[in-house]
Amino acid sequence: QVQLVESGGGLVQPGGSLRLSCTASISIFRLKIMGWYRQAAGKQRELVATITPAGTTKYGAFVKGRFTLSRDNGKKTIELQMNSLQPGDTAIYFCYMNPDVWGQGTQVTVSA
Repeated sequence: QVQLVESGGGLVQPGGSLRLSCTASISIFRLKIMGWYRQAAGKQRELVATITPAGTTKYGAFVKGRFTLSRDNGKKTIELQMNSLQPGDTAIYFCYMNPDVWGQGTQVTVSA
């Protein structure tokens, strides 16, 4: 069974940065589209960013250049660098492996 292990969430002040990591348990990670979604309280889950096996990225409209998603196929890991965080970024962030594998989620809270 595929597992996605997330790390890096936490509490940060507005304007601060966090880096989220997600490591997969399978070697065919390198063939998979990976990404992050988030879900804020009372809202639907939304796309944060995805990355193809070749490294092409796609971001949600709200990102506006603040986040960068990267992958290391050798380490079976993706990393989401989040800068200029705002209270509106507060949510649970879920790692995703196409087509239907999800991590357990990691909480990101942006608050003064």
